[in-house]
Amino acid sequence: HLDFAAMAAVSNIYRAANVIRHHMEQKVLADEDLSWAAFTVLFVLWIWGDQQTRHLADEAGVTKGTLTGVLKTLEKRGLTRRRGHDADGRLVLVSLEPKGLSVIERLFPAFNMGEALVSASLTEREKSQLASLLRKIIRSVEQD
Repeated sequence: HLDFAAMAAVSNIYRAANVIRHHMEQKVLADEDLSWAAFTVLFVLWIWGDQQTRHLADEAGVTKGTLTGVLKTLEKRGLTRRRGHDADGRLVLVSLEPKGLSVIERLFPAFNMGEALVSASLTEREKSQLASLLRKIIRSVEQD
């Protein structure tokens, strides 16, 4: 027995995520020469402040290996900085540099306009319902 409704739901979540990511990278992030992962790292640091690399990778939804490459690029551009943790030298902290702060503060309104554009066909109620349903799926997967 195959669950075609589940297949359609999950397939469309995946397809929507990829289409939105591609759209945002091409229409919003390209002017700043940022990938989705790089933008997400800047956003997490902007919202939550300095982060240990392991927490930053989790929050950005990337592997630690991917994060290493993203941070290398962001550091080269003067947007972020890595340094050893004061209390535990084994840990690495990542911080947003002033130039990175300027980029994310300038870019976020355009990013949010992109979010509004890709969700424009939904009513406010539908947007709220969709967000709630997706959080429900995320919670059920994370409990496993």
